[in-house]
Amino acid sequence: MYKLRMVPRVLALTGVLALTGALATGCVDGDAVSDGGAASDSLSALQDPGTVAGVDIPSGQIDDAVAELDGLVDTLMTDSGVPGMAVAVVHDGHTVYAKGFGVREEGTDDKVDTATVFQLASVSKSVGATVVAHEVGAGTVEWDTPVTEHLPWFALSDPWVTDHLTIGDLYAHRSGLPDHAGDRLEDLGYNREQVLERLSMLPLAPFRSTYEYTNFGLTAAAESVATAAGTDWATLSQDALYDPLGMTSTSSRFADFAAAPNHAVGHQLIDGKYVHDAVRQPDAQSPAGGVSSSLDDMTKWLTMLLGNGTFDGENIVDSDALLPAITSQIVSSPSGSPESRAGTYGYGFNVSNSAAGRTTLSHSGGFLLGAATNFLVIPSADVAIVALTNGSPIGLPETLTAQFADLVQFGEIREDWAQLYENAFAAMNEPEGELAGRQPPASPKPPKTPASYVGTYGNEYWGAARVEETDGRLVLVLGPDAERRRLTHWDADTFTFTVSNENAAPGTISKATFSDDSVTLEYYDEDGLGRFDRGNR
Repeated sequence: MYKLRMVPRVLALTGVLALTGALATGCVDGDAVSDGGAASDSLSALQDPGTVAGVDIPSGQIDDAVAELDGLVDTLMTDSGVPGMAVAVVHDGHTVYAKGFGVREEGTDDKVDTATVFQLASVSKSVGATVVAHEVGAGTVEWDTPVTEHLPWFALSDPWVTDHLTIGDLYAHRSGLPDHAGDRLEDLGYNREQVLERLSMLPLAPFRSTYEYTNFGLTAAAESVATAAGTDWATLSQDALYDPLGMTSTSSRFADFAAAPNHAVGHQLIDGKYVHDAVRQPDAQSPAGGVSSSLDDMTKWLTMLLGNGTFDGENIVDSDALLPAITSQIVSSPSGSPESRAGTYGYGFNVSNSAAGRTTLSHSGGFLLGAATNFLVIPSADVAIVALTNGSPIGLPETLTAQFADLVQFGEIREDWAQLYENAFAAMNEPEGELAGRQPPASPKPPKTPASYVGTYGNEYWGAARVEETDGRLVLVLGPDAERRRLTHWDADTFTFTVSNENAAPGTISKATFSDDSVTLEYYDEDGLGRFDRGNR
């Protein structure tokens, strides 16, 4: 799943409480307040100052914000060229806006509508967190249940951390695992259990004091919950959440998404143009990124979320079990200056404070191979928006939901969100590799003979790498899928190969640097595990 860890930092450019006026009245003294009327209401509000917003929302302002959405979406789609988009708003327990725009696949006339199924990518984390909250409310697990209580084979590199690691720790990304741990194993074709087993080989940052976003860490927690419930994760999600809410088009299985007649095809942005070039199959990390859904279904989920776990008068998720997920559990984006606001993370939710002094819940999702999604909830205004697209992430849904939040809270768009998100996502879409974008040396030192490099090179984490000679050229073979990559000579014992997958932006180039007894693959060396030793299988 594409790296979106910078997005909460932009979303965190919102929020301060303005309580001085209310507190200055002195009404916190019960003796100064009568038993009824407005003064009593004031006391009720002041009993929890954290619920008091700094800016009121006038009557009709939310309706006015909704009325702006058609034009905002049209501008974003025209400027970006994204093939399809779907947007919905929930307010006061009702869906007040739901529309599809554009097409499900570039070059066709297949229109996006409210029933079109999109891949949610990392919005799956928030949806899945409500599944866990359901199980917490049912007594199956607690947020602080150790992961190994129901998943005894799972381990991290520190035995003490392994013993104390909870479901909540992994849903808050505070395990100490490196950022996006295991994602590149999935790209090589390893399945869920194989990836989770290898997490024990990774170095750890300080436990519970370090925020690093991990799809497979969260997936391990979900596996533990599903095992405790006596089923698999996709079935648990269906039984605990999708069926009770009537989310008939929603699934945590890729096969269901692919089989849906009305589904949006993913498009990757290549050289400024959206192209249907590949398909993202995220089953290995389904709890973190494998949900697919439609606007019709997502509005039900958002209504339940705004209803504090209830939908159509029925209790779907216990409110006490849901509360830890949607409240701050760790600082995810520390303040960069004394005047800036920090961003925090709950269990599967970004939790922020807006510039109007209101708590907001949100999450972005993105597949480089063709999906970008975002939702944003303002509980105190009883309003939520979700935006789904079928193009790789460049900040479109985040721009729209931020614009809408400004209109809801201030009656105007106060920031150039399009430019802010364009800048943030441009940095994340840069190709990797020291040699990316560089020209080969004009007079390189010659390599050894091809036969000198041929052989098997072992690595416990990544598995064996084979170097083969085919028609006088070297080929690198990696992973369970035996992915073949041509090695191009650069200089002396350094070769290069291109990488194109879910986690590698177009133009990514990796060095393969040989010595007498090993080869180091730059793209796979981000955690210091990229050395493959000759002869070790």
